[in-house]
Amino acid sequence: MEKALQMYEAFAGSSTIRQLRMLGRRLEGKRIVQVNSTREGGGVAEILAWMVPLMRDLGIDASWEVISGAQDFYAVTKAIHNGLQGFPVSISQKGWATYHATNTANAETLRPSLEDADIVVIHDPQPAPLLQLCEGRKGKWVWRAHIDISHPYLPVWKALRPIVKGYDASIFSMPQFALPLPHPQYLIAPSIDPLSEKNRDLPAEELEAVRAEFGLDPTRPLLVQISRFDRFKDPLGVINAYRLVKRIQPVQLVLAGGGAPDDPEGAEVLEEVMEAAKGDPDIHVLLLPPDAHRTVNALQRLADVVIQKSLREGFGLTVTEGLWKGKPVIGGNAGGIRRQIVDYHTGFLVNTPEGAAHRIRFLLYHREKMKAMGEKAREFARENFLLTRHLREYFILFHSILSGSNEPRIYV
Repeated sequence: MEKALQMYEAFAGSSTIRQLRMLGRRLEGKRIVQVNSTREGGGVAEILAWMVPLMRDLGIDASWEVISGAQDFYAVTKAIHNGLQGFPVSISQKGWATYHATNTANAETLRPSLEDADIVVIHDPQPAPLLQLCEGRKGKWVWRAHIDISHPYLPVWKALRPIVKGYDASIFSMPQFALPLPHPQYLIAPSIDPLSEKNRDLPAEELEAVRAEFGLDPTRPLLVQISRFDRFKDPLGVINAYRLVKRIQPVQLVLAGGGAPDDPEGAEVLEEVMEAAKGDPDIHVLLLPPDAHRTVNALQRLADVVIQKSLREGFGLTVTEGLWKGKPVIGGNAGGIRRQIVDYHTGFLVNTPEGAAHRIRFLLYHREKMKAMGEKAREFARENFLLTRHLREYFILFHSILSGSNEPRIYV
């Protein structure tokens, strides 16, 4: 790990690396298990893919478990996900029974590992019931909510709260997401790995190869949104904004993303996007495989403007990815995007397709301003949203709960 951590010193500074080594030594030998619902697709899987190996290299007995289920389980958990983000949903008694039965089946496999752990971190609502199914647990359990639950649909939250309140602590990305719970709540923003395939520098010839592969015109501005095909990401709103811009200036749009095993609505939304884009050769809808990290990287670097026009967003790692690549980002005025975009400095927050189109036109017309905002964007990402900060805050949380801190307050 000494060598691996050293690779990040150029981004984070030597003092941060020393602090991580010190905090890691105090956790050496501790068994920490992270649990989510998919090993690929989405920001949670990306974070765990770097976090768990870094913890292991620091001498921590870290592991990553993934629950599994049938399509009816993922349909229910998608409805829970949407409900927690404030969308009115209907979940039948049979649906809730499927939710609990699937977690019960997973507990049979995972129980030995989870009950023996010093710390278990459960990500999002999909595996939340595992806590109640591991009655012999000896360690501390933390619930990590990655989505915007600031205004949940109450019937869903009332069903989930009795499960979540039993945890020893919870983690949210913003103070607005924290809800009344009888345990400590920690505010920790997600992060990116600057050395990953998705974020490292790429040679110019690779960028040009990607441009050619997808038939992108180098003479016209390129707008890019990278996201799962999800209605909360508002891909149809992005298309509307693009069309408003195109009335005045010739531009191209890339909507690129992939599906995730735990998101059964993706195919339906993709079909809606394809229908909306039909007949316009300047709209490129790309369904990418989960491992297309360098392609995503290249598309963001080729973009003149990066967009993330979400209607609800727990955080939205693609915003930080765009900032890191020196791009001002136009993002929906929602959830965790507000934490990443400093309006008028690292990008613009917008509420409508018309607002997005206005800001796109402004950036394309004021190239020097766009460049200056891009420089601020990269520095802002470096200071706030790299993995070294994220790992440090997790370590501090672990030390806190292992020391017995259980006061029901919000820790920043």
